[in-house]
Formats: sequence, structure tokens, C-alpha cells
Amino acid sequence: MPALADLIEAGRPIEQLAPWRRAVVAPKTWNLAVEQLAAGRWSLLGLWGEPDKVHMALLDETQDVSVISLDCRGGRYSSVGQQHPPALRLERAAADLFGLAPQGLPDTRRWLDHGQWGVSHPLAARPAKPAAESSYRFLTAEGESLHQIPVGPVHAGIIEPGHFRFTASGETVVRLEERLGYVHKGIEGLMAGAPLDRAAGLAGRTSGDSTVAYSLAFARAVEAALGVAVPPRAIWLRALMAELERLANHLGDIGAICNDAAFALMHAHCGVLRERVLRAADAAFGHRLMRDRVVPGGVAGDLGEAGASAIRSLVAEIRQRFPHLVELYDNTASLQDRTVATGRLKVELARQYAAGGYVGRASGRDFDARRNLAYAPYDQLAFDVPVLQEGDVNARVWIRVREVEESLSLVEQILGRLPGGPIHTDVAAAENTADGPREGMALVEGFRGDILVWLRLGEGGLIERCHLRDPSWFQWPLLEAAIEGNIVADFPLCNKSFNCSYSGHDL
Repeated sequence: MPALADLIEAGRPIEQLAPWRRAVVAPKTWNLAVEQLAAGRWSLLGLWGEPDKVHMALLDETQDVSVISLDCRGGRYSSVGQQHPPALRLERAAADLFGLAPQGLPDTRRWLDHGQWGVSHPLAARPAKPAAESSYRFLTAEGESLHQIPVGPVHAGIIEPGHFRFTASGETVVRLEERLGYVHKGIEGLMAGAPLDRAAGLAGRTSGDSTVAYSLAFARAVEAALGVAVPPRAIWLRALMAELERLANHLGDIGAICNDAAFALMHAHCGVLRERVLRAADAAFGHRLMRDRVVPGGVAGDLGEAGASAIRSLVAEIRQRFPHLVELYDNTASLQDRTVATGRLKVELARQYAAGGYVGRASGRDFDARRNLAYAPYDQLAFDVPVLQEGDVNARVWIRVREVEESLSLVEQILGRLPGGPIHTDVAAAENTADGPREGMALVEGFRGDILVWLRLGEGGLIERCHLRDPSWFQWPLLEAAIEGNIVADFPLCNKSFNCSYSGHDL
């Protein structure tokens, strides 16, 4: 069995990628990597295109991360999704944006392009005229007494747009098919030619509930490309913001899941605690979501004593009130009846799709970028990564519960060990001295799972190319699998327990 390092050595190494490695490989080597993915030995971390290339980020069994690239003559390459289904939507997206044509791709329907752009393949070297608009062909299901239920893309609540096409037998879901792409913002196109400050702002707006995680991934990729050392205090403040973001989202999700099971009391109490987190973040960092506070080179503002006191008070309040809510959840029979054994995701599927965050960890995939890739300051902090095997809605709730507890501990550790010193390093000098294009990549643990950012910096430190991959790319397809065999009325519950990002996925 080849190691990922062997494939890199067999290719043409690209020296400028940091901190990991990239190599341009031959089609034979590309196909060998696809075989390792199909056999379940390696995990796909990302697949993205350029006008004349396609790239794959891979993780092997030793936790080695590398990128392999393939030159696409005539825009064609051997499909990864043909043998490894997690690549299907990524390949369809690359086809829409760059005009790349995966040979053997089982599903050639447009994914991000809904026929409203006024141009085809907008990021290709030569964008084409828009293709003739056609209706989207949903997959069929055969059997007696089946009916279809279309839901969305516009929903009743304040929620992002997405279309869900159910095929049901009575109340039982036989097939769910999603259609997304309605909130495509063209971030990768906007990134091209952008200076670092504007690009950092765009990265932080990829998915609003993960603005800290995206900003951190982007900043770390820039710093890796330029070889910039970030001051220790800034590194620890970044982690503090990341854990506050994780707390706010997990508390909100726990309450919202219970609300979809008609238990509004939990929703109200968790909503109060989430609001407390947002107010503490505002007091500490000047913004409820901490947007634009993580920047290349460090952080945009320091933590004062008043902010630290607000966070300590927050931790004390959650520690006092949250255990009672957990007990309420665990001892409410009507709630357990809705969440236990509902929306089960098989362990094998979670592993095949390299599902991140609570979706993967509730189905046995023991991966957390903070621990497995051990980036600072998590390599100096003590925390556990909760993992369960059941894979149902209840398990996804309990993973969140345990992660709330771990984040509280991490916040306390960070506050207790926060170093002094500067909070920012100027990256301008590194930009001006960069010898030719430089590439950087980062993998950061957001509240949903691992977020990947790969970028190339050109002359003057401008962004030549930037790709951002949300964990939802590998979670949305698993929701389709998890809902099969459940009743239609349990879809909101399953959907909220996954809580995939529309905006992060649609870019």
C-alpha cells in the first residue's frame, strides 16, 4: 500500500506550499490516489479546480496531509466521484466554475450554476456564453404508492434557501434529494486579485456563524505562505474566540433541536445562554460574532480586564445553569422518544465521507483538527474529543453537550495561561519580499468540523487564487442517507441535528 508521501515524491513537487506539500502528478498517480480513497484507506479533505488544473487535498492513515494536482489537458480528467462518491458534488461545482470535465462522472447536472449567471464557467480562462436553461432533473424512485413532496427553496422561517425533494411512501421517506447553490456569492471569484485585508473580510463572511473559524483558517494559510510568525498572545486570543464561537453555536443548536421536537422550554433556556455568550464576546472583543477580529498576522484588538471578567462570569453562569438543562433533556421521555434512534447515520458512511464535527463524531469518526493536527495553542491545552457510535439525533445532541463542557474548560485554561506581549505582526514586509508566488494551506476546527483554506499569493501579496471548503460539503449528502426510513415529520429534527451551512457550501 503506497503512502501519501510516496505519491508526492513520485510527482513534481511544488516547493512554495506550506506547511504541507503539493506535487503535480501524472494521471496514473492520480488514479492510484483515487483507488486509495475508494478502498477507504485515505480521506478526501477537498477537491477544487483552476482553469488548467484540478487539486485534491488528502489525509492518510498516519494523519499526513498533502495536495496532489493534475494538469487537465483540454479541461478533462479522470473523475474521482466515479469511484469515491464524496467527490461528486465537488467535481460538479468545479465543472460549473471552471468548465472542467470529469470523465466518467456519474452525475453531470449543474450544481452551483442555476442558469442565472449570464455566463458559463465564470472562473475559466475564457468564460463561455450561458448554457440553455433547462429544468433540473431530480432522481426518480420506483415503487407502488410513492408520492413526492417538494420543500423550499424558500422556507417559512428565517433560514437560508435550499430545495428538498422527498419521495415518500405514506409518511416514510424513501428518498431525499437536495438541491443547493441558491446562496452562491462568487467568493472565489471575488478573492482573485484582492489585497489581504479585503480577502480576509471575504473569508470571514463565507458562513456567518463560523466567521472566527474561517478568518482563522484564512489567516493561518496566509501566514504559512509568507512564513510569518504570529505573537503568542494573538494565538491564544484566537483560540479563545474560536471556543466562544463554538459555545454559542452548540448552545443554539441544542435548543433548536429540542424546539423541532416541540420542547420549547429547552429552546428558550439555551437561547438565553447563547445570548450570554454573544454579549460576553461583544464586551471582550467589540463584536457579538467577533467578525474581522482575527486577521493575518494576529488579531485586531486586545482583551482587557473588563472583557476577561465578562468571559469568566459567562463561564460561571453556564456551569451553573447548563447541567440542569442537560438533566432536563435526558429525563424528558417525550423528547427522548423523538431523538433516540431517529436519523441514524451509519459509521461506515461517516468514515467514507470523512464527516467532520459532531456529525462524524456521533457516528464513530474520531477526528478533530485541533488534536489530530495539533495546531497552537491546542497542542498545549488539555481537552477530550467525545465520540459516540449510535449516529442518531440523540448522539449528535450529546456530542454537542460534551463539547460545550470541553469548551468551557478550554476557555478557563486559556484565560489562566494567556501570555502577554504584542497581538499582531505586520505581514506587509513579508508580502514585499516574497520571491514569486507562494502557497499556503490551513485546516482549522470550526464548530461544524474542519474548514480547509488553500491559497496562492502573487505579486504584492495579492490573492491569485483562494479555495475555501466548508465541512458541509461532506455532511449535506449524509443527511440524505440519514433521513431514509424515517417519517417526513422527523426531517426538521434530523436537519437541525446536522445543521449544515447553506452559505458555506454554496460559496
